[in-house]
This record gives sequence, structure tokens and C-alpha cells, in this order.
Amino acid sequence: MSEQTVETKKRKIAWGITGAGDRIAEYVQVMKELKQEYEATVEIQVFVSKAGETVLKFYNLENEIRQNFPKFIIELNANSPFLAAWMQIHKYEFLLIAPASSNTVAKIACGIGDTMLTNAASMSLKAFAPVYVVPVDYEEQIILTKLPNGKDMKLRIRKEDAENVRRLERMEDMHVLPEPQKIREIFKEWFKKA
Repeated sequence: MSEQTVETKKRKIAWGITGAGDRIAEYVQVMKELKQEYEATVEIQVFVSKAGETVLKFYNLENEIRQNFPKFIIELNANSPFLAAWMQIHKYEFLLIAPASSNTVAKIACGIGDTMLTNAASMSLKAFAPVYVVPVDYEEQIILTKLPNGKDMKLRIRKEDAENVRRLERMEDMHVLPEPQKIREIFKEWFKKA
């Protein structure tokens, strides 16, 4: 009797990118490394908001993501593509929004689902599907961020934006990560390396 090779079906995650530029190159690098590390068991599909598309172009990262992640989908409206429904039927293990702009965080914290990613987050939580968010405005402080030309820009993370992050932390099945490198821990929890 000959042994048959059984092909393992890859588990899928939905990676949402919003219109936040702070550390965007680091997010892309982390996700590329995780894709390579978990390539045998995990498929990362990318869902980009309209504002996210603008930021990726501004930072010259859109082509890099498209080359590394063949499933690259740009938002048309709050229900197209139909990520919210796919999250509800558990097509994906979880939704990861990284980076999450202060606008996205505020909308999710207030239950507003008027974009593809905020709608998907809302519907995921209703269907007991976990959502991981890495907000760029994690805590009140002054930060330096890099512009596409390499220059530093000083930004204030406002108290109001940090308070919205705290609201997310109190939501059931919502997991807030303080920085891009913490995404690695999520993959270690969910997936075994091939």
C-alpha cells in the first residue's frame, strides 16, 4: 500500500490596512516576514481601505505589498468587497487591522461601520470572531514619525485618541496590540510553524 500525500488546507487571516502612515514600512516588513515563516500553513489576504491605498502610494509601498501578497483587495464601499459577511461565516481565523488610524479606531469604538474595515470589525465581533487592532495612536504622547522622504515629523497623540483605544480594549473579542512587533505573538498563539 502506497502512502498518499495529503495537502493541508491553509488557514486564512484578513489583514486590513487603513490610512495611517506612522511606521507603515515596519508593518509591511513584519507581515512579509510572517508570511514567509508561516507560508505552509497560513494565507494572508490583504484588504485596504480607500485611505489606506492613498497612504501606501504616498509611502511607495503598494507595489511591494501586491508582489508579496497576491490576494490584495481595495475597498469600494462598506460592503464591497463583502469582508463583513466573510468574517461572520468565519472564512478567516481573525481580522487584523494594522495599522489602524485614529479615525478607524474611533469608529469601531463608537460602533460605526461605514467603511469596509470598520464594518468588518463590527460584524466580526457580533459573530464571535476575534479582531486584532494595532492603533497608531496607542497612548497620549509626542512621537516622531518618518515621512516618505526620510525626514522626521513631530506628532501629538491626543488624549481623545488614546481614550478610544482604551474603549477598544474593553470590547469582547477585541485585542489591542501596542506596536507592530506584537503581531508575531498572535501568529505564535494561533499557528504552528511548518
